Amino acid sequence: MIRRVEFDKSLDELRSLLRQMAEHVVNALEGAVFSLQQQDTNRAQEIVQADIRLNQMEEQIMDIGSRLIITQQPVAKDLRRIIVAFKISSDLERMGDLALDVAKVTLRLHGQHLIKPLVDIPRMADIVKTMTSEAITAYLDENTDLAHKMALDDDQVDHLYSAMINELYGYMVKQPETVSQAMLLTLVGRYIERIADHATNIGESVVYLVTGKRPDLNR
Repeated sequence: MIRRVEFDKSLDELRSLLRQMAEHVVNALEGAVFSLQQQDTNRAQEIVQADIRLNQMEEQIMDIGSRLIITQQPVAKDLRRIIVAFKISSDLERMGDLALDVAKVTLRLHGQHLIKPLVDIPRMADIVKTMTSEAITAYLDENTDLAHKMALDDDQVDHLYSAMINELYGYMVKQPETVSQAMLLTLVGRYIERIADHATNIGESVVYLVTGKRPDLNR
């Protein structure tokens, strides 16, 4: 009984850390897009410097989960809970890196005027922030319906990304002097689109946790 209480306490630690990681990703992406819109290099630098905390939380999750596997020898769904925590923490760490990449674009564009008002990028970011929050909620509640919703949201992000690419290519053709900045903005769209893919991966992990089978939501 004592071993079970200790195990459940450690699982709660994993859940709490994953929730904190997701909140970090949402805040980092929000700040990165804001810094890009406002050309706020100070805000971008703050995001770069804060990234180390996300790495530390991932390491904590690995340490706690590894200790549980070694000392508790979990099986069946308990083992899946740990494996899924590892996978989700890896996805969240990568999501944080991609938000960091968005902030780095702000630094690279320092002193430049944006060639166009940013419309699709903030829209994509808003969807992705919601996806990140809902993906972790799906994990915490073991809600497979919410997990499957990730695929629909990911499609929206993909459509916005395609529209943005087409618009920026138009700028590059008509105004060759905009090519450098347009390519950087294209990268920003790609970074956000990739964050959506990782949120969808989390949805897949939730379904695996509950059912023992991993679906393909990234189609």
